Amino acid sequence: MTTEATLPATSASRTPRQVWTRTRGIVLALVLLLAGAVVIALVRSDANRGSLDPRSTAPEGSRAVAELLADRGVSTRVVTTLEAARAAAAPDTTLLIAVPDLLGQAQKTRLRSTMAESGGRTILVAAGSSSVEQLAPGVTADPATSLRSTLEPECDFLPARRAGAADTGGLRYTALHLEADECYPSQRLATLIRFPEASGGDTVVLGAPDILFNDRLGEQGNASLALQLLGSRPHLVWYLPSLADASTPDEERDIFDLLPSGWLWGTLQLFIAAALAALWRARRLGPLVPENLPVAIRASETVEGRARLYRKANARDRAAAALRSTTRTRLAPLVGVPVAQAHAPEALLPALSAHLHGDGQSLQPLLFGPPPGDDAALISLADQLDALEREVRRP
Repeated sequence: MTTEATLPATSASRTPRQVWTRTRGIVLALVLLLAGAVVIALVRSDANRGSLDPRSTAPEGSRAVAELLADRGVSTRVVTTLEAARAAAAPDTTLLIAVPDLLGQAQKTRLRSTMAESGGRTILVAAGSSSVEQLAPGVTADPATSLRSTLEPECDFLPARRAGAADTGGLRYTALHLEADECYPSQRLATLIRFPEASGGDTVVLGAPDILFNDRLGEQGNASLALQLLGSRPHLVWYLPSLADASTPDEERDIFDLLPSGWLWGTLQLFIAAALAALWRARRLGPLVPENLPVAIRASETVEGRARLYRKANARDRAAAALRSTTRTRLAPLVGVPVAQAHAPEALLPALSAHLHGDGQSLQPLLFGPPPGDDAALISLADQLDALEREVRRP
């Protein structure tokens, strides 16, 4: 019975304690960074709720306009579901839809019926092409946006004339309604359109949300325009579409509907960046360079390790080729054949036959034959090669 000795750990291997010592600084920094992010998120969760949120004091929030409306007796109510927005619509209510493009087709259809029957005012903020065509029939969005942010009213709509120049530059629209007010034009296309509804209310399509932002409210006539548009009724319902709207009975939305626009382009950019990084790193790879091992390894251990690898891979052909090649290399100088011709049968076999005084027919399959079929044949081949070398070396 043979036993295998366990190789001791070398000086190049690292213990778990050494790994922890080297990485604990990085782990501690990551934990502190994560904890800090959680604390900051909790502290700022009430103040920074999101863009166009009337409860948010962030630069792109709308808390300032909500406070000014409250001073003028206009109540502001935030809703995050379509059903709540439809239920709150009334003749004495202004319904502001912050991000119409987040709504599905079925949601827009139900919302449009509410807008037409409510008798109040509906404001669509930065509605894209598909949204504005469904929520405001007769209004189309132009693919090109305004080149300037601040525009002049140039219309007869009284709130726009009172406010004067405002930051409405964004999406541009064209209206087919004969009674529509088209204001703040950019290259002959309006960025604010107001048209009456048959129920007695009206719909306002606003090309950009800038006049509602906290940090832009005090510029130009933004505050005046915002207060007049949002404060025409005593109640304001601020509709912020949310993920709760995804569970509507008439429409199912998959995971791709919840991803922000441009995610495909962002993913493509990541793949391009990864490919460029791989190409950059690959160019730095040169030829293999031999390096001295940190410890001395006995030749017997190297042979045993390689033999185990051959056995694990069932590579008897490679093992036999290595044995035969090494044997031919050692035998060639003993019979007067240059090492460069040691692997040529026409040079090595005649010299061996002359040295052993034989016909050389048994040497051909031994030194240049096919690979053995099983482990027993491989062991027999090794024994025969050893016997041949001892015979050649015998004086």
